Amino acid sequence: MKIAVDAMGGDHAPAVVVEGAIAAAHELPYEIVLVGAQDSLEEHLSRHKGVPKTISVYHAPESIGMNESPALSIRKKRNASINVAVRLAQEKKVEAVVSAGNTGAFVCAATLYLRLLPGIERAGIGVLFPTLKGMTLLIDAGANIDAKPSHLCQYGIMGDAFYRYILGCENPKVGLLNVGEEDAKGTDFIKETYKLLEDAAVKFVGNVEGHDLFRGECEVIVCDGFAGNVALKVSESLAETMGLFLKTELSKGLLNRLGALLSFSAFRALREKMDYAEYGGAPLLGIDGTCIICHGSSSGKAIKNAIRLAGYFINRGVNTHILEALHRH
Repeated sequence: MKIAVDAMGGDHAPAVVVEGAIAAAHELPYEIVLVGAQDSLEEHLSRHKGVPKTISVYHAPESIGMNESPALSIRKKRNASINVAVRLAQEKKVEAVVSAGNTGAFVCAATLYLRLLPGIERAGIGVLFPTLKGMTLLIDAGANIDAKPSHLCQYGIMGDAFYRYILGCENPKVGLLNVGEEDAKGTDFIKETYKLLEDAAVKFVGNVEGHDLFRGECEVIVCDGFAGNVALKVSESLAETMGLFLKTELSKGLLNRLGALLSFSAFRALREKMDYAEYGGAPLLGIDGTCIICHGSSSGKAIKNAIRLAGYFINRGVNTHILEALHRH
């Protein structure tokens, strides 16, 4: 299996991308193709000892910045690393693409070159959250901010398939993000989506509210990309802020520092559970291929685990199962 990695994408590229790719190559039985400026990538690779032979470089002379217009940059920078990596997948030279670069550009490139799965109207980003009862998949987290009810219904079907075959839950519960649990709550858009999900081939449990995101009452939460991205960013900010609050308070006084020392293992376990790097990246569901979107500030560990997730996605035939679920629906 070959996996292309956009080596120029992300806040700390290409150094952490190269680091993550090397770590993945040591642990996973995949060939990894680093896509980006060849001279720069070879220089960064030379800084590491024992680089596995399963890593290769594919030259892409341009890159797309995080603040560039997605649609415009995809059209104007045909030789940008994101474009080149996705075209490798289009040409069947690789089986998956991983990128921590400009999310909008990645979504545009994947939709343009790989197209959508038959029957899918819009792709959606699925993000995993740790909860009191396991994991919850939120979809969409930002790929489609101008969604229709039919798009959200398909997100529920795709999220159900992903959760079944990646996380091994036989019959995941699917909820619709709303301002209240009652089926009469919400906008006309939400009410229409509710009716579609009721008739979908998933275990729909009705509306869920924002506070349900971390309770784990359902395995898949469906929303439009605008609400999903806001929920994602607020959650990231809250986790970071709570960590800083806790660090400040635990450093005050001898007793607090002693308590922190005694609780170190618990704090470490909590940090690992809340660390997005443990999950690697978010799948772009609905694309006729395998695309994993990483956080812009991804570490080498996150890149490694995103490559691992791409392998799981392919080996467990998630897209095949999505098509089967659409057929049943």
